[in-house]
Amino acid sequence: MTTTAFARRLALLAGSLDLCTGLGLVAVPWFTLHAMLVPTPPEGAWIYVRFIGAFVATVGASYLWALTRPVERLRVVFGVTLLFRLAIGTFTAVAISAGALPLPWLTVSVTDLGLVALQAWLLASFP
Repeated sequence: MTTTAFARRLALLAGSLDLCTGLGLVAVPWFTLHAMLVPTPPEGAWIYVRFIGAFVATVGASYLWALTRPVERLRVVFGVTLLFRLAIGTFTAVAISAGALPLPWLTVSVTDLGLVALQAWLLASFP
């Protein structure tokens, strides 16, 4: 498999995952958080969960948008989302370590930081 083919598959996977998760957080946040094994927040926090869901869905849509464009756009999306994922992955890891977020949020850290590593490798490997 070529680097470009792998990058396209990764974009499809990451984009689909983020788009579906984000839409779930907007439409049915209690169900989505339950599926993530994450404790639900207090009643007044749902608007913030939905706000985060809109952001997550948009990040996912950017990966899918890049698939419909020349490979240069995929490089741009990987570069920009790498920064978002680095920030979120690091934030959640630190918040878990400080006891501000429960351990199940570690799935967010692992997913985001894993994608940071893959995207950085792909950006360095693109022809």
